[in-house]
Amino acid sequence: MNRRTFVKNTGIIGLAASIPVMGTAAAGLTQHEQSSFSLQKKIPESDQWDVIVVGGGPSGCAAAVAAAREGARTLLIEAMGVLGGMGTAGMVPSWTPFTDGEKIIYKGIAEKVLLESKKGVPHVPDNQFNWVPIHTEYLKTVYDGLIASHRVKVMFFTRLASVEMNADGSIDAIIVANKAGLSAYRASVYVDCTGDGDLATWAGANVFKGNANGETQMPSFCFAFANVDVEAFQKSPSLHYTNSNSLIYKILESNDYPLIIDNHVVNPMVSTGVVQFNMGHIKGLDPTNPDDLTEAMFRGRQMAVQYHEALKKYIPEVYGNSSIVATCSLLSVRETRRIEGDYIFTVEDWLERRNFDDSIGRNNYYIDIHIGASMNDERYAHYKRGESHGIPYRILTPKGLTNLLVGGRCVSTDAVAFGSLRVMPACLVTGEAAGLAAALAAKQAVHNVHQVDIQHLRRRLQEEGQLI
Repeated sequence: MNRRTFVKNTGIIGLAASIPVMGTAAAGLTQHEQSSFSLQKKIPESDQWDVIVVGGGPSGCAAAVAAAREGARTLLIEAMGVLGGMGTAGMVPSWTPFTDGEKIIYKGIAEKVLLESKKGVPHVPDNQFNWVPIHTEYLKTVYDGLIASHRVKVMFFTRLASVEMNADGSIDAIIVANKAGLSAYRASVYVDCTGDGDLATWAGANVFKGNANGETQMPSFCFAFANVDVEAFQKSPSLHYTNSNSLIYKILESNDYPLIIDNHVVNPMVSTGVVQFNMGHIKGLDPTNPDDLTEAMFRGRQMAVQYHEALKKYIPEVYGNSSIVATCSLLSVRETRRIEGDYIFTVEDWLERRNFDDSIGRNNYYIDIHIGASMNDERYAHYKRGESHGIPYRILTPKGLTNLLVGGRCVSTDAVAFGSLRVMPACLVTGEAAGLAAALAAKQAVHNVHQVDIQHLRRRLQEEGQLI
């Protein structure tokens, strides 16, 4: 690796940053003297990359593979020790639908990931492509294999710490923190797949958050029970809120479980005797606030215990001998920041099933909004069989930033349309397009993502199997 030392002095955490001394070197100084006492912290630099992707969830994996496939020297930076994001560390137990009722519409890398992941759930029928359960441990190996087969360089347990900008609106470098301390990485083009839009936000992108009232969708906390009675589970009535006789309503009426606050239940069997849950919500927290995020994890584990106690009591024939075997290490966040792109995809676009000259994929997921007691905004009817809309490239290009793309949950939408485009199949599609576009921009003399040849991008995506 080509590593050298930054020479650019940009401030508190910069390329040759002035770092306040808080340890023994400042001993004996007054508080005022300590606050002004500093040393030059030299940060090692790696500048051998064409494309750097931050975030290794579905969109980040797809972006990194698409960039590397195009010949770009690609680095993927991930804060956890596992790829896959919500489907792995987040333990989301099932894929949202991949078809329009007639055919798979999330194609390219998305379809490859789905078909490989199905091998981990052999009890699922071969012709089922909607609401396919996820075996999280198997899915980890799917993403590992996908990345390895395209020779992407991955750096686990590494967090974005700062972004260094040039005067022309381009990113000069990113600074990350890991066991090696602070390090800086330079690339021609960057892709923000953090979900929360961290890279784009810190680079100065305009950000939207929540609806007109400032409300964001509530996160969930996922977990799994083992030693569930398989035969009894298969015979047991659905717990889903659409079943008016679901026992979730009796559990709520009992008032014995204060952390069980609503009727949200998704609970497929992901392996013999193992049921995985995306159940309930955590209210009143902002997942971009570190204190709130910490509180959510504490509260979520307590919530899993209460669900287990309730299900053992109310459905003993299914869960009486079960135990909690896993809880998520990544909160199931639905909504935080949305980045303003060159275009904002709106609910009107969704309602019109609109196509675009710069479409890079398709989507047909319903408007799925988790605010208050709502699980599905019934003002917006689900698409009919065979219907879908185009996903415009311009929602991946942050306005005013030249060498940055976004993929996944933080793409440019309004608050309502976001309820459709936030899910994992769509994230795989937007990630693949962002990664391919990043590689194309990196080859240009001026690495401007707003000047990518859209028709060439679309042709390449189609050649790789994407449905345009």
